[in-house]
Amino acid sequence: MTNDVKPGYNTPIPSQITTPDRVSTRIGDLEFIDGVPTAETTDKLFDHLDFLRGVEAFLTCIPAASLEAIRRATVEVAGDACHKGVITDRLLDSNPLLLTGNTDTVYAIAMLDIERDGPTVIEVPPGSGPGTVDDAWFRFVVDLGAPGPDRGAGGTYLIVPPGYDGERPEGWFIAESPSAVNLVILRGFLVDGKPDAAVALFENGVKVYPLSTRSDPPAMEWTSLSGVEVNTVHANDVTFYDEVAQVIAKEPIDVIDAETRGLLASIGITKDAPFAPDERMRGILVDAAAVANGTARAMGFRSRERAFFLYDDRRWVNPFPGGDYRFLRDGGRGGRFLDGRTTFFYLATVNTPAMALKMVGRGSQYALATLDVNDEPLDGGKTYRLRIPADAPASDFWSVVVYDPQTRSELQTGQPLPSRNSKRDALVYNEDGSVDIVFGPDEPSTLATNWVQTVAGKGWFVLLRLYGPLESWFDGSWKPGDIEPS
Repeated sequence: MTNDVKPGYNTPIPSQITTPDRVSTRIGDLEFIDGVPTAETTDKLFDHLDFLRGVEAFLTCIPAASLEAIRRATVEVAGDACHKGVITDRLLDSNPLLLTGNTDTVYAIAMLDIERDGPTVIEVPPGSGPGTVDDAWFRFVVDLGAPGPDRGAGGTYLIVPPGYDGERPEGWFIAESPSAVNLVILRGFLVDGKPDAAVALFENGVKVYPLSTRSDPPAMEWTSLSGVEVNTVHANDVTFYDEVAQVIAKEPIDVIDAETRGLLASIGITKDAPFAPDERMRGILVDAAAVANGTARAMGFRSRERAFFLYDDRRWVNPFPGGDYRFLRDGGRGGRFLDGRTTFFYLATVNTPAMALKMVGRGSQYALATLDVNDEPLDGGKTYRLRIPADAPASDFWSVVVYDPQTRSELQTGQPLPSRNSKRDALVYNEDGSVDIVFGPDEPSTLATNWVQTVAGKGWFVLLRLYGPLESWFDGSWKPGDIEPS
């Protein structure tokens, strides 16, 4: 504090608590009349505040919009009932748009609505692969099958609302979900490189039905998702907010905390009124969605977070930075890893501890590469190689799958399955036991069985998956090579 007393005051006033009549900022000059913003500056500031909240709402609510997009697509293909699901009986090819889905397992998907149906039963057969139930905000509810409490022996699960005090049959696994809508997804492994056994297991053994119909449940109806042209990906433009508004209108008021409800209410999304932004607000949200979408892409494709990277000397990124499915830093001491959460749900789906925790010999682990060894985006018109060193740390198998950076879904090429799989494909190995995977627009004269096709004029990125990951993955003693131009 200085000793100078300015006109209009009886005592010295610290300069840091006052505001000049003109302040230059990144949104332009702000003008004040003795600390009171002018009408023009007030309008500018409120427009900017609405823009900031629109950006933050987009980045925060990607999980909800993503699950809503999957719900809509499942209903479109199979119908709106919990016993009507979709199955990739011929594996997941590149026709359905699904965030970084794999070509290696059989997916079986059903949608629950416990507001409509009440507590809902899921019967999982013995031998089922990894399965998960996620709520409407893509939060983990319970695992099914091998990573679940039935441990692969099969079991009956009951998904109930908060505070449920009804029937709890002995031997059943009861899980409480805060939301009405829930995603049920199961993955089945290939046998002899074919999906037939997993398809039969799911079609004959999985049952989903309201508890109220227990005495005479409806038969499951499975519709193939393989080869189907359907979109399960959330919007990247202003209609994103309409998707979120649908979730808020549908779900219980406390499906999210008061802070997030307040953020959404500030841009006009509430449970008790239609989302109907005026022309000014919709124009602001058009810009907010564009900036937020670009920000999510910057996080996902060119991360600035060292915690994302698996190695100091490689470009591979961990989709679950910090190893926590809740995206907590240091168990929560460092708060929520906001960029980690946004990045994961912008690029991927399904949230389960089994994808994040260290589980030697069980579950799966993932590594993402969006840039080549020179930190350049991957060009579909060029040829690249990725070396998978010998003794890949996967007790079951490993795979690489190529994706389109626009859709974050499988790259659409002349290959229905844009991938290579150590168990399914007849790969050619090097003398030292390593494998070179080749990426490019044209089939190479050598290593054709190791080739994944790309598209000239389009970018791409890749996910490495390890099923049954081993200790050498977790301790970092085994590392995949970077993707290198040939």
